[in-house]
Amino acid sequence: MKASILIVTKNRFKDLDFTLSKLYGIINKDEVEVLVLIDGSDDETYMLQHKYNHVKWTILKRSVGASKARNILYKKAKGDFFVGLDDDAHPLQNDFIEVIEQQFGHDNELAIIAFQEIKGIFKSDFDALNSKPKQALSFLCSEFVGCGFAIRKESYLATRGFPTWIDIYGEESCVSIEVLANNERILYTNAISVNHRVDLDTRKKAGQNYFRFEKQLKNSVMLYLVYYRNPILKIIKLLHHNFIRYAIKDFSFFKLYFRAVFKTFIKLPLIIKYRKPVDRKVILIKNKLPSPIFH
Repeated sequence: MKASILIVTKNRFKDLDFTLSKLYGIINKDEVEVLVLIDGSDDETYMLQHKYNHVKWTILKRSVGASKARNILYKKAKGDFFVGLDDDAHPLQNDFIEVIEQQFGHDNELAIIAFQEIKGIFKSDFDALNSKPKQALSFLCSEFVGCGFAIRKESYLATRGFPTWIDIYGEESCVSIEVLANNERILYTNAISVNHRVDLDTRKKAGQNYFRFEKQLKNSVMLYLVYYRNPILKIIKLLHHNFIRYAIKDFSFFKLYFRAVFKTFIKLPLIIKYRKPVDRKVILIKNKLPSPIFH
């Protein structure tokens, strides 16, 4: 099997239906498998099993969170490389599998390809592609974004996989650190683009910024505790920055700040269990590399 496309979904029937429809219009089903994990959905997502019978479905009755769900799903993949997509994101190039194959073929030390993310709701894929500059852009970077990326199977298996101690937001950073620690590389390129079909205004009104704030603060502290040899100073700086920038300016952020700190404290015994600090050189390399471009 050449490639495995992996999607974790929860309560997004229409988004997943749209994504699967797009994928099956452009992939070769003899060479590419599609695996979907339904993470405890209580909508009609389950009905899509009948419409897309080529998909390899995994159904969890109770939600375990995005990162743990990915950890479960990726163990089932058989492709030479894995393509991770969000349920509300689809590739904009019909030959994206071939482009991934070429990129990996050119560089044996390349472990991950981070795709260009184009956020927004567009009338067509043509409009989505035309919304961003067209000049070719590729560079080595420090991490990848979960809505669209590819990773070699052997590179993923050489890590501990998506962490089971994180629920959502931050899991990509963990895999990235472990890939860099294995002396492999991450490439950002706009040769492959995904349309991440999010309405940013609607998401903001729905309180997603608050939700993300709490999760990212908690998970960032845990990441430092797991991967940094001397994490205390980094954690102090992180907490100070978020307190000054967010917590003292907004009462909702204030409450979420202390809730995140409390939850992290409660999980300390579990986090210490997963502690595996990387060499200081790995952190220095990561800090010198640019981030992928977020749109």
